[in-house]
Amino acid sequence: MTQFEAKLARYADLLVDVGLNVQRDGRVFIRGAQDALPLIRLVTEKAYQKGAKEVKVVLSDDRLTQLHAEYQSKEELSTIHQWSIDERMFYSDEKAGFLSITSSSPELLKDADPEKLQAMQVASGRAFKDFSNRIQSDYHSWCVAGYPSVEWAKLVFPDKDDEGAVDALMDLIFYTVRADLEDPVSAWQKHDETLHEKVDYLNGRKYSALRYEAPGTDLTIGLPKGHLWAGASSLNADGEKFMANMPTEEVFSVPERTRVDGHVSNTLPLSHGGNVIDDFKLTFKDGKVVDFEAGRGYEVLKNILDTDEGARRLGEVALVPDDSPISNAGKLFYNTLFDENASCHIALGSAYAFCIEGGKSMSREELEEAGLNDSITHVDFMIGSNQLNIYGITDEGEEEKVFEKGNWAF
Repeated sequence: MTQFEAKLARYADLLVDVGLNVQRDGRVFIRGAQDALPLIRLVTEKAYQKGAKEVKVVLSDDRLTQLHAEYQSKEELSTIHQWSIDERMFYSDEKAGFLSITSSSPELLKDADPEKLQAMQVASGRAFKDFSNRIQSDYHSWCVAGYPSVEWAKLVFPDKDDEGAVDALMDLIFYTVRADLEDPVSAWQKHDETLHEKVDYLNGRKYSALRYEAPGTDLTIGLPKGHLWAGASSLNADGEKFMANMPTEEVFSVPERTRVDGHVSNTLPLSHGGNVIDDFKLTFKDGKVVDFEAGRGYEVLKNILDTDEGARRLGEVALVPDDSPISNAGKLFYNTLFDENASCHIALGSAYAFCIEGGKSMSREELEEAGLNDSITHVDFMIGSNQLNIYGITDEGEEEKVFEKGNWAF
């Protein structure tokens, strides 16, 4: 076995044992592009070896995706067949572990009609809303991971040839998920404990709000009563531990949907729907985006904000130190899974039900009454830097430093 094969095998082990925590006689549902087949095959084999009774794999192809977007009508692109919804919900009902492997180019659909893309994304969001609600309440295990395609790798390493770029990005991914270590499972267990120490501290403080200050940012985010911070491992409805993102460096919670005021600027590009948005600024009043600008991808950003009413409000606030493995790697991934774990970020759209006391058993109406946002979209964007200070505001109005110059202040 070569060194690469050994690392890839450890990566697959991590996704099966730590990411999904596959159980005997359980089902697994994998979605990924054909570029990721070497990893998908290994994960499938290891899941069966661990006792899974079925591993369902749904493959896509980037070129076919481009062709569909180019030639299909807006109406056809926004048609989601009921059988597709039923299939997803069958595996959800079975509490399958859902693995999504991202590998497509961040610029996959940069030449596509923005109206077509918006229609497609809105239709998909509405069709799979029940499934998304289950994901956001940790009903079953789920995990998002990455594997390089040539196009994505060349964007990250433009000076290398195709093979060299893919190898370099793969090595970088191995590093971010700790698959380059001899005992990555133990490393993840230690990492899990470290993040939960931050979670426990913040849950103990019960801040009323967070105030952000940095160049281009002056923002106050209210936190609802009973909010809960989370990070690293989660528990599904059966009490089984899983890791939703690999890699992950964040500690996150939910904003109060009507208590966000000020302005915020991005610090890293946002890749969304095959397009890149950059140099943008959002202005909030009473929780809602009332003004925005963008140096790149203005129409794509506008379409995100126009998805539905909830798309103009925040659903997540996440804290990531500037001094963290992905940030220290010094590479822009152009992929939210990785870039959001190099930087503090916030998300437009839906909120995670498990980030409020009793939220996993609440209806959407009850969650909204508790202050959580609802939307068919959820889009993270990065706002962290070594110039960011964050203050926790107590119920008495006193401020305590949570982040200083981009890193934890406690």
